[in-house]
Amino acid sequence: MDKNEALFKYALRLGDNGLILGHRLSEWCSKGPFLEEDLALSNMALDLIGRSQAMLNYAATVEGKGRTDDDLAFKRAERQFLNNLLHEQPNGDFAHTMIRQLFNSAFELFFFEELAKSKDETFAGVAAKTVKEVKYHLRHASEWIPRLGEGTEESHARTQKAIDNLWTYTGELFEMDEVDQVLIKEGIAVDMSALKSKWEKQVRSVIEGATLKLPAGGFMQTGSRKGLHSEHLGFLLAEMQYLPRAYPDAKW
Repeated sequence: MDKNEALFKYALRLGDNGLILGHRLSEWCSKGPFLEEDLALSNMALDLIGRSQAMLNYAATVEGKGRTDDDLAFKRAERQFLNNLLHEQPNGDFAHTMIRQLFNSAFELFFFEELAKSKDETFAGVAAKTVKEVKYHLRHASEWIPRLGEGTEESHARTQKAIDNLWTYTGELFEMDEVDQVLIKEGIAVDMSALKSKWEKQVRSVIEGATLKLPAGGFMQTGSRKGLHSEHLGFLLAEMQYLPRAYPDAKW
């Protein structure tokens, strides 16, 4: 694999992560538990989709085949998406969404802090802006988890169930493949092996501080680096891509 191919796939992976999780959070619009939370979730969705647009635009530029960020978002099939499995999981109840946010935002904070040091100016620039957004995303989730964990018996049970259900998707966040190895040598990509201990320490402090527990090990679901996904992504794409596919020549 040459550097250009690795750059394309790396940018695509980061763009897909923002796009899919952004779409998931957008599904909360008008359904939040109260107005301020509805706006908070919608704004976080906009942060993720804005980041995705920047990354997919860069991927299209690196590819050099005349495709646009919209083409990459709306005209690829399920097996061509490279987002992490965690991001495509359904929202479930509010506790489920907040645990997914905690797992992801804690990871993204450490990841983008390192990516901001990249020798690639585009990655570094997007990462520097993203760090500011992710700090809020993490603080938001970290404030909700104690309220849920230490709330009612039902909220505690629902939050623990969300932790147990989503934990299996967290190992994949730290996987590396040939794409990572090629770009790490160039000083472009992030070495994931240096992030896991910091991520787990951050997540554990929030979870245990809310009288909840992290699972002890367990099986980890993987596959997204090869385009293998859960059954949920296909349904998400069918909804997200419907209009651009139905009216491919439309100008928005």
